Amino acid sequence: MIKYLMTVLTSFNIRTSGKCCWIDVTDEVQKAVAGSGIREGLCVVYVPHTTAAVTVNENADSDVPRDVGFALDMISPDRREFHHGEGNSAAHTKASIVGCSLTLIVTGGRLLLGTWQGVWFNEYDGPRNRKVHVRVLGSGE
Repeated sequence: MIKYLMTVLTSFNIRTSGKCCWIDVTDEVQKAVAGSGIREGLCVVYVPHTTAAVTVNENADSDVPRDVGFALDMISPDRREFHHGEGNSAAHTKASIVGCSLTLIVTGGRLLLGTWQGVWFNEYDGPRNRKVHVRVLGSGE
C-alpha cells in the first residue's frame, strides 16, 4: 500500500573525453535514488542532449562498450554525404537509436538491476560537458 507519493529530481554533470565513450553512471544514479528517500517506485534517467544517450548494458566486461560502439559505427558511420553543417550526423543517429531516457524499477530504496547490468552514459560527439537528470518517483518509508 502506498502511504504517500513523492517525486525528487537530481542532476549531475559529466565531462566526456571523446567520441564514443561510455561512462558507467550506475553509482551516481543509485546515489540519486538513495538520496530521494523513495523506497518503492520508478527512476527515470534522462539525457538532454541530441548527440548523447543513456542505456542499460553489461558492466562486467569492458569489451562490451567497445563492441557496441563498433556495431553502432557500422550502422551509422561518418559519411561525407551527410548535410548537417556541424558534421556530427552520425552522432545524432546513434543517439536516436540508443535513446535519451531510461525507466528503471526502484525497490527497497535501490535500483532493480540484473547481476551484470549497469547504467551507461554514451557520448557520440565529445569531448563535451554533459548533464544527466534523474527523477525518482514513488513512495517513501
